[in-house]
Order: sequence, then structure tokens, then C-alpha cells
Amino acid sequence: MTIWVVRLGDDLYVRSVNGRDSHWFRGVKDRHEGHIRAGGVDKDVRFVEAGDDVKDEIEAAYRTKYGHYGASYVDPLFTPGAKAATLELVPR
Repeated sequence: MTIWVVRLGDDLYVRSVNGRDSHWFRGVKDRHEGHIRAGGVDKDVRFVEAGDDVKDEIEAAYRTKYGHYGASYVDPLFTPGAKAATLELVPR
């Protein structure tokens, strides 16, 4: 599955465009762990709720990294439901 990932410093974040009820998000919340391959990294991770203090920075990172895809793709990442479904990827 492809999920758009953004980086803040050394931390990686993902966000469910369909909110907390999306299939993949529910699965992640049940297991709290997974595996990612991104930018040459192949790693087992834990999924941790992102703090409210970084959600604006995460939004800016998404706009910077993915804004060239256009508003119809990027803007759904900034709805209240999507913001509530933001997770940090923490290496295990």
C-alpha cells in the first residue's frame, strides 16, 4: 500500500485522508506496528499518535512535498478527520 509520508527533522509522519475510520488506519490502531519502505529505509515501526503541537508543521510539510499534485489530491489531507488520523512512525 502506498501512503504519503512526511518528515519533520528525524521524525516521519503519516496521515489517513479518510480519517480514523479508514481500513488501513483501523488495522494500524489494532496492531500498533507495521513495516515501511521509504527513501531506501526498510524498517519495522510502531505507530504513535502525533501530538497536536506538530500537526501544523505536518500540514506544511505535506503542502511542500505533495502540493504539485494539486488541491484535489492534497487538500483532503487537511480536513479535521484527516488531521485526527495523524501518526508518527517510530522505529522498533
